[in-house]
Amino acid sequence: MNSLHDFQILPQPNEITCGPTCLHAVYRFFDDERPLQEVISETPQLEDGGTLAVLMGRQALQRGYRVKIYTYNLRIFDPSWFELRSEQPTNGSAERPPPLERVPKVNLIEKLEEQRRVKIGVRMSSAMAAYLSFLRAGGEICMHDLSKPLIRHYLERQIPILTGLSATYLYQSSRERQRDMRPDDIRGTPTGHFVVICGEDRRVKKARVADPYLPNPFAKDHYYEVNFDRLICAILLGVLTYDANLTIIQPGD
Repeated sequence: MNSLHDFQILPQPNEITCGPTCLHAVYRFFDDERPLQEVISETPQLEDGGTLAVLMGRQALQRGYRVKIYTYNLRIFDPSWFELRSEQPTNGSAERPPPLERVPKVNLIEKLEEQRRVKIGVRMSSAMAAYLSFLRAGGEICMHDLSKPLIRHYLERQIPILTGLSATYLYQSSRERQRDMRPDDIRGTPTGHFVVICGEDRRVKKARVADPYLPNPFAKDHYYEVNFDRLICAILLGVLTYDANLTIIQPGD
């Protein structure tokens, strides 16, 4: 088994390729060597640039990976659609899910189709279409209170966590103008970003993050440690850019 201590990530080639650069790093961690540009070209983009975690999850499913998304996006998913898991999964996996995991109690595809007929907006429609494709391809959606124990559950098993979050909150930086990505604390809007959580230093109670963006405010390279509270807030605020999730990608076998 590979160790998260050796997790490596490349710099993102431009402002909108943080997502596929993180996905590429997860593939490499599992000894799935592919050119970065190939992963970027295969990852669907939104009309206004960038991508969504669920679109990358769909790509990983196509490559034979198992993908589970913990969502906190209440724009898309209603909490009443989920209930506490009452039994262990029967998909052949030996992995035990985290306690207090909430799984769908309704048909999510039917609910999303209903919602799609009444909620409008380009970004909303694109996100719902992506989740429908993900679910139909065998992806899993669940909920769990976002907490250190949940993150540790995967880190202790040497599983990296790809997450979509608010870069504005993570970096505590100015909002940005979307047309040119320039800082503007008046006209700007919150900016989304993707990073990979790849470890923890329990001595200082911080999470280790692999960040494809350089320069970043935390370190001269791609790796830094950040307070769990800051990280959790940044993930939850990712809902402003239609993410707010943890994406767990594991080999299909």
